[in-house]
Amino acid sequence: MKASVFATRNHKEIVRDPVTLIFGMGLPMLLMWLFSVMQKNMPFALYEISNLTPGVIVFSFSFLTLFSGMLLGKDKSSSFLMRIFASPMLARDYILGYVLPLLPIAFMQIIFCLLTAVFLGLSFNKSVLLMVGVLIVISLLYIGFGLLLGTIFTDKQVGGIFAIFVNLSTWFSGTWFEPDMIGGTFQSITQFLPFVHAVHAARAVLSGAYSDVFVPLAIVLGYTVFIFMITTLLFQRKMRGQS
Repeated sequence: MKASVFATRNHKEIVRDPVTLIFGMGLPMLLMWLFSVMQKNMPFALYEISNLTPGVIVFSFSFLTLFSGMLLGKDKSSSFLMRIFASPMLARDYILGYVLPLLPIAFMQIIFCLLTAVFLGLSFNKSVLLMVGVLIVISLLYIGFGLLLGTIFTDKQVGGIFAIFVNLSTWFSGTWFEPDMIGGTFQSITQFLPFVHAVHAARAVLSGAYSDVFVPLAIVLGYTVFIFMITTLLFQRKMRGQS
């Protein structure tokens, strides 16, 4: 209940910046359309809509990292958090209060991208519906990264670090090209990080290869749990006034 009340306040803060929200949903849709047009002039099926859609949606979750990081960083910089630390809320209540208002945004990103994909030729079937569930789980990974950044840095610092994060997460996710096209150390790094596994899990469920979903999704879940644990511990230190 306490987290729900805090989440309502955070929702109001997020929707105060509709331009950023629109950009976070509109850019992935535009990219999907541009790359699908490129596919028509390519001799190989790199950007077929069924392959492109999961990657673009996972890319769109990078904006969840920005939203969550900026919100938490701003609250910390404005001393808002310091004032409400006197409340009986625990660290996990605060973290949950930041997560809850971002899940509907993640759902809207998924829906808008899927509508664009269907318009561009994606077949709508039960695998699409199952992919929505998998993508919601994946969105928690990106929200967790944002809360971690917001806990450590200020809102102004989060903006700069996000530019690095979105590039790293995109290039190492296999959204625009398969890592084995480069191979070597680059491919090894992609396998160590969770981003490529997030894209592979979404692509596997969309293609109907359900048995191939579990391993990459388990890796994503492992990273997500670990990130939220670290974030909660660091947040507890902030509540105690420790640096």
